[in-house]
Amino acid sequence: MRPLTASEIRSSFVNAGSIDPERIPLPGLHEMLWDEREFLGWRDGSTAHRGYIVFHADDGPIGIVLRAAANRLPGGAAMCSLCQTSQPAGQVRLFSAQRAGDAGDAGDSVGTYICSDLGCSTLIRMAPHGSPWDPNPEAVVVERAASLLRRLEAFTAKVLAPRN
Repeated sequence: MRPLTASEIRSSFVNAGSIDPERIPLPGLHEMLWDEREFLGWRDGSTAHRGYIVFHADDGPIGIVLRAAANRLPGGAAMCSLCQTSQPAGQVRLFSAQRAGDAGDAGDSVGTYICSDLGCSTLIRMAPHGSPWDPNPEAVVVERAASLLRRLEAFTAKVLAPRN
């Protein structure tokens, strides 16, 4: 991912609604390992139910404001819809995103299950090393990254879709 400035991030949100982008707390951008992520995802420390995702699209960065469900998934395992990593259910959360424009103003939203910490970029890099079905772990990471971005773009398309 190309590094982003605070200004680029704040101006990228397509569904912020009444949230003032200038008040969104940003993660430590100077500490970011930009080349090891497909998107910038973080949770809001001051508003526990809120999270943010920003990624590069063809026309520039797109940011999505997310809202985490109040309840965690019951015990067992769950899978993140973006990185498709199976993990303990408590580490996956239902996130909803207000749709952009008139649809969002009318209260429409879309949801999907995402890693609770929005750390998908880290999880896809945990390739199974040395397994017989995986002779090239780097290629697995490249494919996982491309797949993650395709799923993120599909979710974003739902957020941006006009009201029916």
